[in-house]
This record gives sequence, structure tokens and C-alpha cells, in this order.
Amino acid sequence: MDNMELIIDELVIWLRDKVNEAGGKGVVFGLSGGVDSAVVAGLAKLAFPDTSLGIIMPCYSNPIDEEHALLVADNLGLKTEKVDLTPVYDNFIKSSNIKFTNELAKANLKPRLRMTTLYYYAQSYNYLVLGGTNKSEFTIGYFTKHGDSGVDLLPIAHFVKKEIRQMAKCLNIPDIIIEKTPTAGLWEGQTDEEEMGFNYDILDEYILNNNGPEEIIEKIKGMNKKSRHKRKFPPIFVPNHKE
Repeated sequence: MDNMELIIDELVIWLRDKVNEAGGKGVVFGLSGGVDSAVVAGLAKLAFPDTSLGIIMPCYSNPIDEEHALLVADNLGLKTEKVDLTPVYDNFIKSSNIKFTNELAKANLKPRLRMTTLYYYAQSYNYLVLGGTNKSEFTIGYFTKHGDSGVDLLPIAHFVKKEIRQMAKCLNIPDIIIEKTPTAGLWEGQTDEEEMGFNYDILDEYILNNNGPEEIIEKIKGMNKKSRHKRKFPPIFVPNHKE
């Protein structure tokens, strides 16, 4: 996008308008050390210089993620707080009565604990929660339902991954963050592209131009269909019988 600076200006105004409409005072968001959360942080700081808060929430996370999160915060002059969710996660798993191990359920617990943490801060400060899901992830459902999708506003869900990187450059996010291998931090060594089965460039090309290898396009379409429920409110039963 050639007009990325103009889009950023529009996004900042949009954030202010949405928060003001809700009677909020600012915004809170997870700061993971990745490019998506860094862009959200940059936008938040522009929109609410004094009332934007990044929460660092390690939970068996790679220490480099916290280091990168703090690098972003220092670069932006952003206020942060750290909430170590590791003992909460351990206590939850220990307290549950499930006798078998479902690794994906355990992994998805982490973003759901982060969501709970963000809303605790949001309600305490009268802030709104910002999400860091981009259009690439949103299209195929690559996010945790009631986890990283449990937010008030999705400021970057209209933009594919390569556009997020362009936005990051305009926001002066450090190159080490922009070029970092994308990961949701669900387990050690986990990467987005390995888990998806294709890279973001292919996904972005399909979303923007409907181009790509036929077998991957079919996979993307299947993932989009299967994850449709993640992008909607739960169905509401309406009786056919009327008095």
C-alpha cells in the first residue's frame, strides 16, 4: 500500500472514536514481541499517548519474546506491565479433573488466560481491549476462539501480513521485530507457517489476488469454512412455534 501513512492516520482517528463512543479512557493490549502486537502498540501510542498500556504475559514463553516486547515498548515510550501466567496455568491444569492430555486444549488455554488478564486491566482502568489478529490469520481462523479473538476492537484485521510489516516500518518498529519468524507462542519451537502448512506470502497472495497453487488454495478455503464459527456470535435458537 502506497498510502500507508494516511491509513495509519485514519486508524488512529478510528481508535479514538471507538474508545470515546464506549466512554473509555484508553486501550490495553497484549505485547508479545511479535510484529502484529508491535503495530497495535504503535497505533495505540499514537491514539492515546498517556493511556495506552501493553501487558507482557509470559506462560512457558521463549525469553526472547519478553526481550523483544520491552524493545518495542522502549522504542515507543510505551507503558507496560508484566503478568507471569505460568503459575496460573499450572494451577489450572493441576486443578482440572481431566485424566487424559489434549495438547491443543492446553495450548489454547494460554491465550484464553491472556484474554482474562487483559479484561481485568481493561475494566480496572476503563480501557478497551485491542486485538492483534491480522486479515491473514482472520481469514483461515488462525486464532484462539475466546482467546486472542476475545477483544473489543480489531484494528489490524483488515490488513494481510505483508501490509502489517509495511505498517510496522512506518511506525518505526525495529527491524528485528519486523523480520522475526511469526509465532503464536503456543509451545516451544512453534511457528505460524509450519502449523498452517504454508507461508504468509502464499496466503496473502490468495487473499489479495485470488492466486496461488491450487492445492493450497483448496486448503485455505477449507480452513476458512471450518473456522467460520470463530468469526460469528454463537447461534441463537428461535422457536418455529408461535402463539
